[in-house]
Amino acid sequence: MQHQPNFHAAQAYRSASTAVSPLRAVIMMIDGAIGFLNKSIKAGEDGQFEDSHNHMIRATAILRGLSHNLNFEKGGEVAEGLHTTYHALIMACLRSYGRPNSAHAYRRIIASLKEMRDAWIFVALQPAKAS
Repeated sequence: MQHQPNFHAAQAYRSASTAVSPLRAVIMMIDGAIGFLNKSIKAGEDGQFEDSHNHMIRATAILRGLSHNLNFEKGGEVAEGLHTTYHALIMACLRSYGRPNSAHAYRRIIASLKEMRDAWIFVALQPAKAS
């Protein structure tokens, strides 16, 4: 059952990317990860530790789905960098869970995700280049 969240995250990315542009799908998925980390913080503060864990796992599943859908042939070094970044964020989430400062750690991860999302929004707003 451990592979279930990964399957759903990858499936969600594929579904989103067929409904909207792949870039918009990435932005939506990052927003989803941010939302789940915020829910994890709130649940933890409310003493709902199982819910907090489940929300954190959903956030990491989204990041894993994004990582698994990178195109290394087309993306080259950018894809490699994103893969490394997604992996680091996933590991930071997993290492932070259950620690006294987990809310602070999640807020730092959220800040990183917001920077990444804002960068993708900037890219999405650029005029398309003629080939």
